[in-house]
Amino acid sequence: MKRDPRFWLIQVPGWFLLIYLIYAQAIPAFSYDMGVAMGTQESADQITEVGAAFFYGFAFADLVSYIPLLAIGLIGHWVGKMWGCVLLGAALGITAYWPIVCLAAVVAVRGSTGWNLTNETPYWIALPLNSILGNMGVMEHSAPG
Repeated sequence: MKRDPRFWLIQVPGWFLLIYLIYAQAIPAFSYDMGVAMGTQESADQITEVGAAFFYGFAFADLVSYIPLLAIGLIGHWVGKMWGCVLLGAALGITAYWPIVCLAAVVAVRGSTGWNLTNETPYWIALPLNSILGNMGVMEHSAPG
């Protein structure tokens, strides 16, 4: 079956994102300390207990909602099912939304007591890229044809 280039513009980054989410978010949802050891999460010593709870909340939500939506949506999209497109659209909406929330929180908390995040650069690279990917996917996914 010949695939349209737009199909691959959703599938390829989508699968890379899914792998990234499993590594960076699903594992820390089971053990936040393991995520800290792996370097995918910040320790409470750097971001306070509240910051760690906030980041854990996103990891847990990703585990129970976002990752399954994305995985099932990508599979459904791959096989050309409408339900797959609907689930993928929902996952792409999350992909556009959550990075903005996290980046806004990182900016808003700067200078707060106990917040010692010394290097925001990875946030300023990864989060906008994720949001752009999500927005482009939603726009492409919702375009007719």
